[in-house]
Amino acid sequence: MRAKIQNAVSGKIDAIGLPILALFWVSFFWGTTWLASKEGVKYMPALQLATIRQFVGGILYVGYFILKKEPWPKGKQWTTIFILAILNFACSNGLSTWGVQYISSGLAAIIAAIFPIWIVVICFFQGQRIAKLAITGLLICFGGICIIFMDHLGDFLKPDFQFGIFLSVASTITWAFGILHTKKKAASFNPYFSLGLQMLISSFLLFGITEAFGMNISLKEIPLVSWWAISYLIVIGSILTFVAFIYMLQHLPTEITGIYAYMNPIVAIILGVILFGEILTPAIAVGVFVTLMGLFLVNKSIRKTKFKTVRDGTRMTRIC
Repeated sequence: MRAKIQNAVSGKIDAIGLPILALFWVSFFWGTTWLASKEGVKYMPALQLATIRQFVGGILYVGYFILKKEPWPKGKQWTTIFILAILNFACSNGLSTWGVQYISSGLAAIIAAIFPIWIVVICFFQGQRIAKLAITGLLICFGGICIIFMDHLGDFLKPDFQFGIFLSVASTITWAFGILHTKKKAASFNPYFSLGLQMLISSFLLFGITEAFGMNISLKEIPLVSWWAISYLIVIGSILTFVAFIYMLQHLPTEITGIYAYMNPIVAIILGVILFGEILTPAIAVGVFVTLMGLFLVNKSIRKTKFKTVRDGTRMTRIC
């Protein structure tokens, strides 16, 4: 009897402990991917890094499902996959990776977190009503972002900084469109197989663009540190953390799983200060707190509307 009780207690602890451990894993390691990207693009073209990462990651995902003899998409499913490959990976991941070449990893992570704002804005222009809670969250986010950029006013005179901000913001807009398209065109096709196909397709698109504009360098010229960064992004960012993320979604309530989205930029900022000597001022710290509070209200408003299932898009935010 005692053994049965111990086994039952142990089972309950595992049922609670492992999903929470997965949540901590996702919250931390998806935050570190910003630093890996920042380190990698110091020594090679950013879009080439994104191309290699997506190609290898896509090959691994697709190869896995081929070995499992998973059915391939059919008909209009390919159209959806192709559109999402452009929005989610070629544009969103490509632009965010390119943007971090010109701004700090922490600032890039903060900007990436504001994509729910664009979902609300897009829905508004599509003629849908915006809840008061969402409006409140938007105003708070705007205030937080203004506080953050108080310490970067001088940087706005620098063309490179302006370009980095533009790329990072553009990546969040394309990601928001990708999420809404995913919701609108949701299909029965395996979403994880779809993810691998999106990555693979996007890598060919990016390669074609970068080759056409002469943006790539020889693979022999890529230093070891960039290869380590790419390997980290593939293994940790695109595979292990994604597996932990799926497990977390299956075993924890949505309200809890959403914590990772707020932790990722905090992790990126703190590690950026420790590892790269990025500056953390009181204004940035306060601004981040205020912005994340606003995003919490926006996300809460989204969950209360018919877009509550948008978490299917949110859950992909740090795969990129």
